[in-house]
Amino acid sequence: MSQAQARIGVIGGTGLYDIAGLTDVKEVYPNTPFGKPSDAITVGKMGGVSVAFLPRHGKGHRSSPTEVPSRANIYALKSLGVEFIISSNSCGSFKEELKPGHLLIPDQIIDRTRGRISTFFSGGIVAHIAFADPFCPVLSDIVYQVAKESGATVHKGGTFIAMEGPAFSTRAESQLYKAWGADVLGMTVLPEAKLAREAEICYASIACITDYDSWHESSEAVSVATILTTMRNNIDFAKKTIKLAAGRMPEKRTCGCAKALAGAIVTDALAIPAEQKKNLDLLIGKYIKQEK
Repeated sequence: MSQAQARIGVIGGTGLYDIAGLTDVKEVYPNTPFGKPSDAITVGKMGGVSVAFLPRHGKGHRSSPTEVPSRANIYALKSLGVEFIISSNSCGSFKEELKPGHLLIPDQIIDRTRGRISTFFSGGIVAHIAFADPFCPVLSDIVYQVAKESGATVHKGGTFIAMEGPAFSTRAESQLYKAWGADVLGMTVLPEAKLAREAEICYASIACITDYDSWHESSEAVSVATILTTMRNNIDFAKKTIKLAAGRMPEKRTCGCAKALAGAIVTDALAIPAEQKKNLDLLIGKYIKQEK
């Protein structure tokens, strides 16, 4: 386990590749049983609170959404002691009132990804976490409140469609998701949210709305240029929100995230391979002990 410790983790999405205002800064390079994370993790103090920052796509935006090493990212943050993760995610909107430049704090997800490994538990160990409420309600409420204080136009609650990418959606797909009643569409959030729950870390998203996807007849089809232009303003609000949120974390977690694995591991302890017990000890050690 790395010596650098942080209670709050920030995963920066498109446009958020660093975080200003940190003091006592150091970079750490955790290795994990799932490989290396997207980039070095910057650990420092923000208002006296320890924060770990990780750019999801790596500095310079080197990894596509499909290629992001999400298991390594979440495991690495867990190894630093992180209990709360605030994630920034760029997304398109399916509703007129959710305008480009606004923020949304989602409370639901529909999974349209494919081919992404979305669990730590395989190779001889099975766990079924509860995921009815995929975002931590306590952390999400804190993020919503401080986003309002930051001056952002922010919406509370909504369904986030997580798509595979890296291509943007077709007009037919966009119309379908809108008909489902979804609010926003993006290429991240999953498998991060599932892995964070398996790691018993509270997870909330700042969904930064950049466009109307491709359903909106009066707007041009979504493009990288459109996203980056709008994202610059969104990122300023996201950074302010993160800074304010850092000082609002509860001293003790009372949400279900903190005990998500209690009763979720269905594999008999004697049947779990020793290598998996070792690899996952950080996650399951308080429930299943390694043999001496």
